[in-house]
Amino acid sequence: MTTTTAPHAQLLARLGDLAEIVDTSTLTRALYSSDASLYRVEPQAVAYPRTTDELVTLVRAALDTGTPITARGAGTSCAGNAVGPGLVIDVARHLHHIHAIDGVARTAVIDPGVVQEQLQAAARPHGLRLGPDPSTSNRCTVGGMIGNNACGPRALGYGRMADNVVSLDVITGTGELMTLGVDDHPELRSLVAANLGVIRTEFGRFTRQVSGYSLEHLLPEQRFDLPKFFAGTEGTLGVILRATVRLVADAPQRTMVALGYPTMADAGDDIANLLQFRPTACEGLDRRIVDVVTAKFGAASVPTLPAGDGWMFLEVVGDDAAEVRGRADALVAAARATEGWVVDDTARAAQLWKIRADGAGLAGVSLDKPAYGGWEDAAVPPEHLGSYLRAFDDLLERYGLHGLPYGHFGDGCVHCRIDFPLDEPDGAARYKAFVEDAARLVAGFGGSMSGEHGDGRARSALLPHMYSQAALDLFASVKHLFDPRNLLNPGVLVDPAPVEQDLRMIAASRSPLNLTDPEFVEAVHQCSGVGKCLANTTSAGGVMCPSFQATREEKDSTRGRARALQEMVNGSLISEGWRSPEVHAALDLCLSCKGCARDCPTGIDMAAYKARVTHERYKGRLRPRNHYALGWLPRWGRLITAVPGLGSLINVIGSAPVLGRLLRWGAGVDARRQIPRFANRSARARFRAADLPGSGAKGRVLIWVDSFSDCFESTSFAAMVQVLVRLGYDPEVLSDDACCGLTWISTGQLDGARRQLTGAAAVLAPYVRDGIPIVGVEPSCTAVWRSDAPELLPDDANVRALDGAVLTLAEFLSKDPDFVAPDLTGHTIVAQPHCHHASVIGWAKDRAILESTGATLVAVGGCCGLAGNFGVERGHHDVSVAVFEHDLGPAVAAHPDAIVLADGFSCQTQLTSLAGRASMSLAELLATH
Repeated sequence: MTTTTAPHAQLLARLGDLAEIVDTSTLTRALYSSDASLYRVEPQAVAYPRTTDELVTLVRAALDTGTPITARGAGTSCAGNAVGPGLVIDVARHLHHIHAIDGVARTAVIDPGVVQEQLQAAARPHGLRLGPDPSTSNRCTVGGMIGNNACGPRALGYGRMADNVVSLDVITGTGELMTLGVDDHPELRSLVAANLGVIRTEFGRFTRQVSGYSLEHLLPEQRFDLPKFFAGTEGTLGVILRATVRLVADAPQRTMVALGYPTMADAGDDIANLLQFRPTACEGLDRRIVDVVTAKFGAASVPTLPAGDGWMFLEVVGDDAAEVRGRADALVAAARATEGWVVDDTARAAQLWKIRADGAGLAGVSLDKPAYGGWEDAAVPPEHLGSYLRAFDDLLERYGLHGLPYGHFGDGCVHCRIDFPLDEPDGAARYKAFVEDAARLVAGFGGSMSGEHGDGRARSALLPHMYSQAALDLFASVKHLFDPRNLLNPGVLVDPAPVEQDLRMIAASRSPLNLTDPEFVEAVHQCSGVGKCLANTTSAGGVMCPSFQATREEKDSTRGRARALQEMVNGSLISEGWRSPEVHAALDLCLSCKGCARDCPTGIDMAAYKARVTHERYKGRLRPRNHYALGWLPRWGRLITAVPGLGSLINVIGSAPVLGRLLRWGAGVDARRQIPRFANRSARARFRAADLPGSGAKGRVLIWVDSFSDCFESTSFAAMVQVLVRLGYDPEVLSDDACCGLTWISTGQLDGARRQLTGAAAVLAPYVRDGIPIVGVEPSCTAVWRSDAPELLPDDANVRALDGAVLTLAEFLSKDPDFVAPDLTGHTIVAQPHCHHASVIGWAKDRAILESTGATLVAVGGCCGLAGNFGVERGHHDVSVAVFEHDLGPAVAAHPDAIVLADGFSCQTQLTSLAGRASMSLAELLATH
């Protein structure tokens, strides 16, 4: 959508037909106004070039019209270097081609939008990889890595991004095309020659001196290396069109060393002593990180650590196993640690490294108050690290702030997200005062305010603490050579904006909604923008974010939706509150899968936010037809199954060409969907009429029959009864209705959902108090008692009693010592965990049962795409199909003879509809084998 307004009318006119790739809509501008930093800057427009030629045309048109330009990859910048006031150019959407990999020269030629993990996968068959490995590797672009001079844990062994750039095709702020590494720049040579003393004195002092321009690479002794110099210039001198990067071969032998120290600062004191053993990684953390990992994942997630409260994990690699082991042993012997081990067992090593990875993800969300970046990657020469850590802790204490430091200790780089009081009236002033003092502290140790993220808006104004005026003047002169009108990423590095300007959270604190609903405002602002929702993690069992994987549009990501909600609660670009059309456009394709509630490192629960926003939007107003038809489906189901023959009649009408089309229209259902077949009698009625064999010696078990299992044609419930009877239980069902209200929740009818939940909890809770186990049939409904119900009715004692008490079949069977899974050796099982099952309850018990059968298990990540009412609603069909084709569709197609297992009614329906494949629940699998 392109809406022409005055600030960018000239740009669009200059582009002519190419204006179609430029979006100036309010929603898109809102989505791109933030990155993963504290900062928010409204762009005039966002462009999505499809080719390098289009990228060049865009840049030149912007330059010709005086429009500021910010190039953007995945938008995972922690420093505010991916937001800007004019034209934001998204290179990630289309410019992600790998043009060549040369296994002999060990190079790759790539577009700037290539994702790091994508390049790794392409290089792997050659036995190669890109050296730098930042934590965002599954979504960050290599162009962005070059712009920030990214590093990661193994930069100690493989260097910064600057050390891995061979040549760059760029367009500068003058519109000139250059190939850095081939073309010369005489004016820059002259400037360097006139300032050799400043450069040799102030630049290149240690490996993580990332702040400012890395002018040391332009020295004669460095052979005037323009590509290296360009890395870390943060888009202020030119836009990358294409890059040739260096690849490395992984050493065949590797081992891990774990060292324990009294404190993390003591570990820092030992760094200089350990670097002589050439570790490729050297990561530090302390008890605070270990405690948050334990609190989140349980004690079993943390293996035994060396004695101490501070630790270092190191990696030693090489070509010869004996040499590597000898070097590791020597490292342990030389360490001034309390205790140290060589960890040869790869599984145990993976567990230890996972503490570091999980801790990094939790560090920003584990304090009592929200924690932010802004001072998150300072670095000092490694020999000063211990002293810096002590001084930094003292600084935090002096300001009454808290953080969980950890980092790349081998390079002297420390990460820390801090609970800056940005929601308080003096929050901006206190933030500025702290970072000014922190900058003085780092400079006093000869360090760098940024060790890998770049300066951006967070640190550019602090550069005078680190560099002389002569060096700062040199930055300005370099900038003038490449970008004389200051149109490339203005406000960054040269002529910077004040650090307290454009802070995103300050606007939130002044929002009217913050006075009436501060919890919702805080919740949506928990999204820090790190963009894990952009990554394709389904092959590893991830769920988030199915709609983004289908459309690849920012608005359809968890981050994009959170940004829209942030703009709404701030009352900034999106100003119509709960009824803002931009918010509902962003939320429309959310499948409410709850994948983000588990997979997002900040714990965003977009399904809950969507339900809340939809509730507020339609409060006191007429709703869409599908809200009454699908949202009240349990009511209609009970009515239909209560009247003999009515279910059959509805099924006939639904199958008839004309009447079926009318029925779907009336229900707001897409014409391409079939309405699921209703049962003639409810499952509960059929159960009560059945004559069940068995002794019931193991006691009573309540099977909680949800509305889907009760009212539609399904055999999951009957199979569950059979399994429990066979094991010696006495199953029973409720005579009273006990609907969890899921369909009311998913359509944003929260008052109705609370009524349903209150009634159901009153019926079910007495069973819990009497010690009678409850097993749910439908995983999405079972999950309601673990997430939605406690959130909607936090003070209801019955709901509290049910939290964790309504079990899945796998959870129940795992507690029975007599249960033995059938032998299915020789079979293949393709299993689709329901999204809510995987995300809210966890699928580990199901996996354990299926693996114990001896069958080959293919567990499918992602979502089936139907997602309850989502996939049948008009306007959602194509995305529903695209989500199915991302994971589940290919999985079942690849295994035509496999047993297809799906517990969710939605998953079973989608499989039948789109793949023509019958599926069975876990109960049916166990009952029939």
